Amino acid sequence: MLVTMNDKEILRLSAIRDVCEHRIRRSDAARILSLSVRQVQRLVTRFRESGAAGLVHQRRGKPSSNKINDNVRYRCLSLINQKYPDFGPTLAHEKLTERHDISISLETLRQWMIADGLWVPHAKRKPRVYQPRHRRDCLGELVQIDGSHHDWFEGRSPKCCLLVYIDDATGRLMNLRFSETESAFDYMVATREYLDQHGRPTAFIVIGMQFSMSVNGMPTPNA
Repeated sequence: MLVTMNDKEILRLSAIRDVCEHRIRRSDAARILSLSVRQVQRLVTRFRESGAAGLVHQRRGKPSSNKINDNVRYRCLSLINQKYPDFGPTLAHEKLTERHDISISLETLRQWMIADGLWVPHAKRKPRVYQPRHRRDCLGELVQIDGSHHDWFEGRSPKCCLLVYIDDATGRLMNLRFSETESAFDYMVATREYLDQHGRPTAFIVIGMQFSMSVNGMPTPNA
């Protein structure tokens, strides 16, 4: 008879066999297996009666007593496919509980959705591929504006913001201005300085917002 055993059961077999062959005492086997002497005696009795098979977990190969009916699983997955195809496990679990009166654990539903291909764990998702933005071809096509708050004067003056105008095509620093804050007024003053010195570019870009040029030469937010 072929008996399949895991590592724990192999250790148990070795210790119980040594007890039966009087190589070690029951108390020694109890210490090795982290069991009581009474539990070791029961294992010795089972080994003498059934051999190695008596030390294998008695419920191996049998369905779990806590197993959920397959009909419940099919119903859950069908509802998710039909009504909540874009939902993750947490939100789908809430809807199944609130609207369909289905009581299962969140982790059970998560495993069902993974097995059925309805959900991919974050750790197994492929990283997003972002298309790099190429620089513009000519000077003045695009000017990037950024504000950097820092202790620029190393304590000799209050902290302030440095407004920087960078040409996208060449990377040149076109205009620099220190200001107390990064306000719309400060941006307008710095932009006027840029226009007076370099003229009107095709477009400005401020971090998080794109600007186009108005008729009078001052930047206005795009609609």
